[in-house]
This record gives sequence, structure tokens and C-alpha cells, in this order.
Amino acid sequence: MGRGKVEMRRIENKISRQVTFAKRRNGLLKKAYELSLLCDAEVALIIFSGRGRLFEFSSSSCMYKTLERYRTCNSNSQEAAPPLENEINYQEYLKLKTRVEFLQSSQRNILGEDLGPLSMKELDQIENQIDASLKHIRSKKNQVLLDQLFELKSKEQELQDENKDLRKKLQDTTSSCGENAVHMSWQDGGQSSSRVLQHPEHDTSMQIGYPQAYMDQLNSRDHVASERPGGGSSAGWI
Repeated sequence: MGRGKVEMRRIENKISRQVTFAKRRNGLLKKAYELSLLCDAEVALIIFSGRGRLFEFSSSSCMYKTLERYRTCNSNSQEAAPPLENEINYQEYLKLKTRVEFLQSSQRNILGEDLGPLSMKELDQIENQIDASLKHIRSKKNQVLLDQLFELKSKEQELQDENKDLRKKLQDTTSSCGENAVHMSWQDGGQSSSRVLQHPEHDTSMQIGYPQAYMDQLNSRDHVASERPGGGSSAGWI
């Protein structure tokens, strides 16, 4: 049995609509690839899904070149040309729009998305681009780490120099305090010795022999003993 004719209208069932979109999209991309390969034609295909996702195919290495070629041919074929200023603005708009779309597509490809329509050569180019980016990132990371290491070493050297200065100041202060203490002790010793030499009569410990009071007591006892009858020496009753 032959397949029945499909009515050309919007599919109401959401799941059936998504399945039909996926099948026909892949078929359309395949046909575009075959057309460019068999007929040596430059083909550019852009598809936006109902959710806004972009699907594209370009037979050349860059979609931007094909769109720029289309813009040039389309602008030359227009009968009523717009004013020069509006044309320039429109051209700039097309360039920016095309550039943004190309960058968005490249970003998705780098993230590993929408790789189906890409050829082996384009996949190799993306892989090489990612490898070069990784090398540049690693080189920059190593440079940042080396700069941080150099800065830390400089700070360490500064702290060591500051520590040496503080130790030297502490040693100078300690030696100065020791010399002042010795000088003060010598001054105190000289003053005390001078006081002893200048006032020997006030220091009873420096007198030789018995004290004067004791000698007076002995003399008085001798005198009393001599006045007693029979005499006798003081040594006898002492």
C-alpha cells in the first residue's frame, strides 16, 4: 500500500510535531549536503526550531562568507535602491547580525553542541582550536603562579631583613643597658668608699680596741679597789 498524502498544516500533537521536525530536519540537511557535493554548489541552510534553537549547514568553511555573498547579490539585484545612508546602515546591520550568528554557532560547536552537520575537516579545526586555547590557558595560569611565587619570595626577604634589623637593635639596647648598669655600680661603690674615708669617727666598727665606755668603767673600778683597806688589785675581784 502506498503512503497517503500528508495534509500540509500545523501538527497539533506536540510529540508528533517534534518527531516530524527532527526527521525532516535531518533529511533537509542531508539533501543540502548531497546537493553541494554532487553539483559543486555553495549551499547555506539555516533552521530555527519552534523553541528557537538554531540548526545550520554550510558547504563552505564559513557561513559568514556565504551570507555576505548572498547579501551582495541581493543588493545588486534590487531595482529601487534605498538611500545611501540607509543602505550603509542596513549593510552594517547584516554584517553584525551575521557575525553574531556565526559566533553563537561557533560557541555551541566548542561546547560540543550541534556537531551533526559538521564535516571531518571542520571537527578537526574545532579540536585544534580547543587544544590551542587550552595551551594558552595553561601558559597564562603558570605565569600567574610564577608571579605569585616571586611576590611571596620578595615579601619573605623583606620580613627576614626586618627581623635582622630588629635583632640588631635589641642587641645594641641590651649591651647599652649592661654598660649603664656597670657604670652605675662603680659610681655607687666609689661614693660609699668616699663616705667611709671622710667620716671614720662616726663608724664604731672602724675603731681598734675596746670602747671608751668600757675603758671608763674599768678605770672607775680600779680606783675604788685602791681605796679599800688592804688594797688589792682589780684583777682579784674581777
